[in-house]
Formats: sequence, C-alpha cells, structure tokens
Amino acid sequence: MPDQARWESYFDPPRILSELGLSPSDRDVVEFGCGYGTFTNAAATLVAGTVFALDIEPEILRAADARSKTLGLTNIEFIERDFIADGSGLANGAADYAMVFNILHAEDPVRLLREARRNISPSGKVGVIHWNYDPETPRGPPMAIRPRPQDCARWAEAAGLQCGLQIDLPPYHYGFVMVPVTL
Repeated sequence: MPDQARWESYFDPPRILSELGLSPSDRDVVEFGCGYGTFTNAAATLVAGTVFALDIEPEILRAADARSKTLGLTNIEFIERDFIADGSGLANGAADYAMVFNILHAEDPVRLLREARRNISPSGKVGVIHWNYDPETPRGPPMAIRPRPQDCARWAEAAGLQCGLQIDLPPYHYGFVMVPVTL
C-alpha cells in the first residue's frame, strides 16, 4: 500500500459509503481488509453498532486502532485475521453490512464473497469497490488480476448474491451493492 495520505487522497469515504447504501439504520458492519481504517472510521461514525475491522497485517491494525482512538471512536473492533484462509470468525448473520473494498483480486473472490454473504443478515448488503480496469490508474493490482465489473457480477452470482447496477466512484473506482439471493 502507498503511504496513508496518498492512499486516502483516492477516496471520499462518506460519499462512497452513502452511494453504496450504508446508512444509520445498518447496525453492525464487517470490513474485509481494513488497511489504514480509511473506510472503517467513516463507517463507525455512521452506524450505532460495531464495525468489525479485519486485516492480516498486525502493524497496520495497530496504526488504524490508534487513529480511531484519536478520533474518539469506540465502536470499532480491530481483528487480526487471515479471512481469506480462515473466514471472519464472526457468527452467521452477525452484520447488516459487509465492506469488500479493493480486494476482489484475491485468489478466490467467490469464496470471499460467500464469506461476506454468510456474515450479513438476510436483509443485509455487501458493498464492493474495486479499481477501474484502466492501466492509467495510479494504484491498484496488476491488470492481469484486476477484476472487470462483469467479473464482480459473475462472482456475486456464484456466491449467492444479486449484484445491483454498477456505481461510478470517480476518479479511479467503481462499486456495487450486492444483496443475498432469496429462494
């Protein structure tokens, strides 16, 4: 990851979370790959419940935790976890909203989306963000593994999620709101 200031210059977290349907009526949130806490802190100011912020990197978790404390946020639980290999560790339906931001280039994106689906309530939502499929973006995974929007939609379906319309998140991202498929 680039340094924190540069990373955060790519996003407007409150606007993005709003466009991706996170609202005060959502109680608990799970975030897969919290990084610096860019979206963690914004989500924590919006919801009354807990934001479960998962990441595999202990140093970045400590930094994100320290930052949230300086902001006076008390509703975040930072969890060091390899959620790709081991899942979130949360109970089924533990959250109303799951954030899957800039990580669907992982080795098994369907497995990750299934875990996000398992974590949300039947009426919950999964917000997804990824880098535009454009080599001119200043960051993002290599083009060979960078997902196109149609890849995300296909993976959502395979994970038991219905993918809403693509949302443009300028300057470098797109997103989706996904909901569980009901039978």
